[in-house]
Amino acid sequence: MTTLVQNRNYLKLISASVATNLADGIASVAFPWLATLLTRDPFLIGLVAFAGRLPWLLLAVPAGVITDRADRRRLIVQADCFRLVLALGVVGLIWTLPTAPSPDAALPFILALSGLAFLLGCAEVVRDNTAQTLMPTVVGKSDLEKANGQLWSVETILGRFVGPPLAGLLIALSLPFPFLLNAVAFALAALTIWLIVLPPRIAPPKRSWRVETMEGLAWLWTRPVLRRLALSLGVINGLSTLALVVLVLVSQERLGISASGFGLLLTAGAAGGVLGGFLCPVIIARIGAQRSLTVALGLIPVPFLVIGLASNAMIIGAALFFQTIVAVLWNVVTVSYRQRAIPDELLGRVNSVYRFFGWGTMSLGALLGGTVVSVSEPSLGRDIALALPFILAAIGTGLLFIWGMNRLKID
Repeated sequence: MTTLVQNRNYLKLISASVATNLADGIASVAFPWLATLLTRDPFLIGLVAFAGRLPWLLLAVPAGVITDRADRRRLIVQADCFRLVLALGVVGLIWTLPTAPSPDAALPFILALSGLAFLLGCAEVVRDNTAQTLMPTVVGKSDLEKANGQLWSVETILGRFVGPPLAGLLIALSLPFPFLLNAVAFALAALTIWLIVLPPRIAPPKRSWRVETMEGLAWLWTRPVLRRLALSLGVINGLSTLALVVLVLVSQERLGISASGFGLLLTAGAAGGVLGGFLCPVIIARIGAQRSLTVALGLIPVPFLVIGLASNAMIIGAALFFQTIVAVLWNVVTVSYRQRAIPDELLGRVNSVYRFFGWGTMSLGALLGGTVVSVSEPSLGRDIALALPFILAAIGTGLLFIWGMNRLKID
């Protein structure tokens, strides 16, 4: 029996994930930092994040139909190549920036940056939805928890441990450097996925988009467990983005740290993801998937409350560390459950519908987070206004835990 270490397709999939998640980690610092160089307006900074997440609301469901119709390997390659071109487009935008743009002059650049973020998000939707459907194809069902745990570890190490501090260093050298490295990473990812060898897959006959979309939606909606998990994920992701979209301003104004310091702060969260990727499958095996899910849901509000109230970088870093462990525990349980439960011929469409509900809220959260700060600042002051999104996230996820205790049953 082939182990994961001997599984060449799995190793190639992991290698491509290394490249793309390094790029995502770099972008997680480079994009908001670039936005803050153009404006200090929380709403406009949130607008860039909103644009990057909006495709999960608009395109997640159509992406599922595309995934089930197309050659999945080729589709991932095309998406990564498109992201390569867009990363170079950001470099071109930076080279046209004025040295010290006025608020009026900065607005067109913010809108252009938002447009590029939106297109990158469109490619990400197609790419990530398709890549997730490959996992059950390249590994056996008995290896899914282990494979997903390892994948989450790799994604966390590169996306949150290596990428953010590297972005800070690259920004200090030259602002275009992070995006140039991203272009290289996308090229390597496309090449690696192209080298994967998969057995022939007979795609279902093409029918109308509406019929195929409704099949995925109907299949998910008639499975109460998956439906509730998708809606719960939507609440979690929406509230998380509402809070974390202003973390860059909290870091600059409350903590007084540089781009490199902001990258290191995000790295603290990544360290929790590295530990969680290895620890969470053990926890699930020890206490079971159901208890693991309940524990994760109950712990989600804690780091939001800590970040909202703390003014020390070490404490906030510890909260991000803890938050990522909890997120990995939730993800390993729910993704593995979903990959087992959904038939292959529906996997792309059902995954996309699931992500529509679970990830589409991130765009709304990003826009709302900046709006909350802008609206509350005149009456509450800047510092309390920056804390408010985190307090709201803690309250909202706490209410979700109370609701989910008796309604999220996966055993």
